[in-house]
Amino acid sequence: MRFIDREEVARRLTYPRCIPIVRDAMIAFSKGETIQHLRSILTLSPGRLFGIMPGALGTDVPFGAKLISVFHGNAALGRQSHQGVVVLFDPLTGEPVCVVHAGELTAIRTAAASAVATDALARPDAARLAILGSGEQAGTHIQAIAQVRKLESIRIWGRSPARAAALAERTEAACPVLPAASVEEAVADADIVCTVTSSAEPILQGRCLKPGTHVNVVGSSHAGPVEVDNDLVVRSRFIADSREGVLLQGAEFLRAKQAGLIGDDHLVGEIGQVLAGTIPGRQSQDQITVYKSLGHVVQDLATAWALYTQPDEQRINP
Repeated sequence: MRFIDREEVARRLTYPRCIPIVRDAMIAFSKGETIQHLRSILTLSPGRLFGIMPGALGTDVPFGAKLISVFHGNAALGRQSHQGVVVLFDPLTGEPVCVVHAGELTAIRTAAASAVATDALARPDAARLAILGSGEQAGTHIQAIAQVRKLESIRIWGRSPARAAALAERTEAACPVLPAASVEEAVADADIVCTVTSSAEPILQGRCLKPGTHVNVVGSSHAGPVEVDNDLVVRSRFIADSREGVLLQGAEFLRAKQAGLIGDDHLVGEIGQVLAGTIPGRQSQDQITVYKSLGHVVQDLATAWALYTQPDEQRINP
C-alpha cells in the first residue's frame, strides 16, 4: 500500500491542476453520477470534531473514505487544524491501495472549490479580494482565488491583528496585500469575500457588503457555528456545494430558516448545476452571491486518485 505524505501532496497538487479536478467532481456529483452518504460528524468537545466521509466517484470506479479530525486550537500550536487520512480502494479488486495525508489535501481542495465557485459566480471584473480569517485556509484561498481572477488588492482581517499582519507580510502576490483593522474595512470595497474562520457567531454582516459582491462561506462545516448573519443569507443568491448537506448541516442557512426568514427554496441549487449550465449563477451585476462550502468527499477522492495514479517523479501540471 502506498502512502502519500503531506510534503508530496503540497509539492504535486498544484492549484492549476486541482481546480479543474474539483470542478469536474462537483459537476459529476450534481448529475448524480457519484455515490456518497452525508458525512457523519462527532463533536468530541468544543472546537474538536471527528468526521467520517465515505464515497465513490461512480460505479466500478475509485472509492474510499476520509477520516478527519478538526481541532481549532491547533493553529496556535503551529499545526494544521485538519488532521487525518483519505483511504483509496482499487475499483476492480476492492483492495486498499493508497493512504493520502488528508490535512494538506483538504487545505488545497477546499480553496480550489472556492476558486471554482468564484469563477462561476463572481463578476468577471472582480479584482478586490477580502479574506476574513488568518489561518491556513486564508493563505490557500489567496493562492487559489488568484488563479481565477486578476487581483488588484487583497485585504486580510483576523481576530488576531498580529497574525493577520504576519500573513499579509509573508504572502507573495502580484498585488498589494494589506491587513485590515476591522471586518468593515476589509470588505468595504471587496468584490470577492472569503470567510475562513472558526467563529461561533457571525463576523460578517450583510449591510457591510456593496452590491455585486461574491462571498465564499467556508469556515463552518457543521450545524452550529456561523460566520455570516441572517441578512446576508436572505439578500443573497444562495448556492451550495451539496443541497442535502446544507439543508442538514449548513449553519448559516439553518439559522436564517429557523428565524422564519427563508424556506428551503431559498437555496437555489448546487455549484455543480451552475457549472453544468442547468441553473443560472449570477443573474445581475448588482446581485450578491453566496457559495456555502461544507466540503465533499468526492473532492477528496478525485484529487487523491489523481495523486495516486500520477507517478511521484512527475509533478502534476495542467
